[in-house]
Amino acid sequence: MYRLCLQRSFEAFHYLIGGDWGPENETHPHPYRVEWILEGPSLDKHGYLVDLIDLEARLDEACQRYRGVVLNDLPEFQALNPSLEHFARLVNERLTRDLNPAGLAGSEVRLWESATAWASFHLTL
Repeated sequence: MYRLCLQRSFEAFHYLIGGDWGPENETHPHPYRVEWILEGPSLDKHGYLVDLIDLEARLDEACQRYRGVVLNDLPEFQALNPSLEHFARLVNERLTRDLNPAGLAGSEVRLWESATAWASFHLTL
């Protein structure tokens, strides 16, 4: 299985809801790093898994949506705790929306909120 990964970084804010997590209940920033990993069993006639130009544009657009905002204020987080796990799923769903999966078997988003903490969400395409 071939795997291809693109990375971007952005800062966004959030606060956790539904529990008593001390400072995490207050609005605070995270220096997020997103890794978008695509996988497939074969390469095209040029030796590529997928066209990077389209993927980079999708990833840049997704990062721009979240850059500098309070995640809790976005419609996709309404009534949803903006945990790292939920965020990884939402980013993956956004990136793969309307994606032509020809030749692709899976999409994973690994989302880092610090140098030591990440969550991921995998979609089968």
